[in-house]
Amino acid sequence: MPLDLLFSLITAGIVGAAAGYLGSIMVLRRLALAGDVLSHVALPGIGIALIYDLSPFLLAFIFLFAASWIIWVLEKKTKLSTESLIGILFVASLAVGVMIIPELEKLGEAFFGDISQINIFDAGLAIILSILVFTIGAKIYKGLVLGTISEDLAVANGVKLRRINLLFLFLVAAVVALGIKVVGTLLMGALIIVSATAAKNLSRSITGYASLSTFFGLITAPSGLLIARAYELPPGPMIILVGIGIFLLSLFGRR
Repeated sequence: MPLDLLFSLITAGIVGAAAGYLGSIMVLRRLALAGDVLSHVALPGIGIALIYDLSPFLLAFIFLFAASWIIWVLEKKTKLSTESLIGILFVASLAVGVMIIPELEKLGEAFFGDISQINIFDAGLAIILSILVFTIGAKIYKGLVLGTISEDLAVANGVKLRRINLLFLFLVAAVVALGIKVVGTLLMGALIIVSATAAKNLSRSITGYASLSTFFGLITAPSGLLIARAYELPPGPMIILVGIGIFLLSLFGRR
């Protein structure tokens, strides 16, 4: 197997799994579209990376990390909803990103990703950040679920909601930054949503839901990549179409 394909498959699998895991929380919290909107916040960073031949992973994560911090601070100061603040940053970032990416080809790469360009650094970074996502996510998962059901219940159980909400935003930023290289800014939200929604149709418990969502993400991205490579199709859209196929099949087993 060529090394570039191996690196691409590893990255697609680990990022898909992490996206599915976090997606299970986002769907429960009715933030399914937040991942899609937040992915566009990284567009200026991706533009800078493409222009100066830097790592899109790193620049996207820096911009998303900063945006997560800004959202958390503004949410505390203004009492505005997370969705409203993400929306404001979305339009600002989209406008700036389109302006600083002068070439149409580079803009297409930013919108739809280019996983064929994955190298050993990108694969290693994807593995490290995904491990952090699973490790930290496992520690705050219960608190996030309790906070979704009732903030008062969460506080009564000793959950520090503001801290775990900030950690959650950082985890979303990390997964979105990784996924942008796989499927691009326009399709990243689907990578998060589709696996989680399919798993929700088939799950009977919270634990099973998170596990099944992770599994669907793990198989969706590499499968889509292999199909795209076999038929010389764009990998980003094909990955999402495989996920849609799994979702449609899950409708027949919906509980």
